[in-house]
Amino acid sequence: MSTDTNRRIDSDADLDFDSGTNHPVAPRPRVAVIGGGISGLAAAHHIRKLSPDVDVHVYESGSHLGGVIKTTEKDGFLIEGAADNFITTSPTAIELCKDLGLGDELIRTNPGGGGAMVVSHGKLQPIPSGFMVMAPSRIWPLISTKILSPMGKLRSGCEVFIPRKKADEDESLRSFICRRFGTEMFERLVQPLVGGIYTADPTRLSVAATMPRFLEMERKYGSLIRGMMAGRRTQKQASEKRGGARYSQFMTLRGGMSRLIQSLGNSLPADGIHLNSPVRELTKTDSGWTIQHDDGNQTTADAVVAAAPANHAAQMLRRVDPKMARRLGRIEYASCAVVSLAFRRDQIRTPLHSFGFVVPHVENHFILSCSFSSEKYEGRAPDGTVLMRVFIGGAMQPGLLRMPDAQLVELAHWELAKLLDIDGEPILRHITRQTHAMPQYHVGHKQRIAEINERLDLHPNLALAGSSLSGVGVPGCIESGQKAAARVVESLKQCPCKV
Repeated sequence: MSTDTNRRIDSDADLDFDSGTNHPVAPRPRVAVIGGGISGLAAAHHIRKLSPDVDVHVYESGSHLGGVIKTTEKDGFLIEGAADNFITTSPTAIELCKDLGLGDELIRTNPGGGGAMVVSHGKLQPIPSGFMVMAPSRIWPLISTKILSPMGKLRSGCEVFIPRKKADEDESLRSFICRRFGTEMFERLVQPLVGGIYTADPTRLSVAATMPRFLEMERKYGSLIRGMMAGRRTQKQASEKRGGARYSQFMTLRGGMSRLIQSLGNSLPADGIHLNSPVRELTKTDSGWTIQHDDGNQTTADAVVAAAPANHAAQMLRRVDPKMARRLGRIEYASCAVVSLAFRRDQIRTPLHSFGFVVPHVENHFILSCSFSSEKYEGRAPDGTVLMRVFIGGAMQPGLLRMPDAQLVELAHWELAKLLDIDGEPILRHITRQTHAMPQYHVGHKQRIAEINERLDLHPNLALAGSSLSGVGVPGCIESGQKAAARVVESLKQCPCKV
């Protein structure tokens, strides 16, 4: 917890004295990291790694570090309130875990399971083998699936004949998929899978900002099907036998994702972490920054990493750079509730041959998806029980979040009982609300971020980090924090008075 003493603006307070000459020694350069989520913690850790002499202070508005990432242990269950794993196609998260001494705690998804299901006309159906989020890499599973009608399959197969788009303007994900595969594939497969990642409205979601890989396939091959099949042929590793997410490419920590947060926090000096310290405003000075806190106190810093949500960052920067603040303020967020329910295995009559399922909006259910936590990773539930996480709300059904917690829990139970033929009451109930936690990469997002970066060029000792910029997953947040750290450390090197 920060105190008035270490918050005051007093240049003499930071002076050390050389023991030999008793002359004052210039204070260490100070960097303020605003926001104690995964992005801010990664930034603070990386700053100390790049320049150990820098005095780093993290200001977190809440009572704990980690933001939405929070692991709860309850009655032998390990419950995640937000991200429960991270993708390993980027080595960033794995490398950070190893750097923090967590390498031995990394675990992969349970062998023998995998794949995802989708609700189709009230029943769970396996997502076609080789179908990865937005496109198939195999033809026969798409032809044989029960999810699409004969006309839907025919229209999807015609994708190879659809010409590539010539114009370069941004396009919504719905427009992109319907243009290439037709409405049925979008509604029955793509929308629920993308909704499970972004909790977003795909009619507004930018394909360039969320799924640039598929745009590149269209440009290079003229067809997503041809591009996916070419990728299969050149892929060195074995292809996934099931559809949906590539679960073999995901990992987590044996003790839950909070282990990463705890280790990051422990890697920083205790007196550099300030909880319950919301920041109201930033002011640029000749020597750096003045940070105005909600309680009226002030601190100073030579450089700042703003790792708060975009709307909060916009408020803090409204006087420093109104144009940047306006662009940050236009980034919207969605909310959701995560309801964790546990059952005895003998209560569940439907065999659990997957790691979870997604629900298309056209099915008119009240949940977005369900993840079978204890099927995915070991150590999540006692023997003979199953732990599930149900997601409710998002940009498509925000009104559901007006319901009180007890009703949301009952709603999740009712949906699971119906879809999985579950008998009896849950043996555990837990709910977490993620309020305005998921940034929405709407059409024009990449251009907006480019304009923000142009404004940042005017403030070399200021950096932005967080999921609102370019990555909603854990690796993306870590990369964002590390890039921000490198930027401010370089700015300190460029200032002669700070080296």
